[in-house]
Amino acid sequence: MGYYRAGFDVTGVDIKPQPHYPFKFIQADALEVDLSGYDAYHASPPCQGYSMASQQWRLSGKEYPKLIEGTRQRLIETGKPYVIENVPGAPLINPVLLNGAMFGMRIRRRRLFELSFEIPLFLIPKEEPSGFKMGRPVTENSIITPVGHFSGVAIAKKRMEIDWMGQAELAQAIPPAYTEFIGKHLLQHLERLAS
Repeated sequence: MGYYRAGFDVTGVDIKPQPHYPFKFIQADALEVDLSGYDAYHASPPCQGYSMASQQWRLSGKEYPKLIEGTRQRLIETGKPYVIENVPGAPLINPVLLNGAMFGMRIRRRRLFELSFEIPLFLIPKEEPSGFKMGRPVTENSIITPVGHFSGVAIAKKRMEIDWMGQAELAQAIPPAYTEFIGKHLLQHLERLAS
């Protein structure tokens, strides 16, 4: 949605069905789908293998795929600008960190973005402590952290500006404000390349 708001036509790709996705959608493995015909790419490989929670999952015997390196190589091979998004701890190259405070959101959702193009340097605002505890009801004044089976889905939809997703989708999503910000810089980069 953020790229759309920035001015892009958007096509999504995921290996799983995405019935609430609001744009053109291709159900396929992103590492195998035909990438020709696009001006730029955004990839969000599964984050579970890199997240802080993965430490606990490993203790219980769960392993998750780590797909960033393969994704990066695939995107580099296109010769087009790209963005790779993931969680803190992911092996991204010179990533930009964005958080909810940067966009005036009372939400804790730190995300890293590896960019194949430059954006201006900026200082990211410090986040307020969330006081977040799993299982506690969320109030209108709470700083929320929508992960796992969180409460306050209606509040998360409003704060993240994502009204088309359910709880499981919101737990994986980033606010469109993040990709709108990046998308505006990506459009400027594409304009410079064209001139």
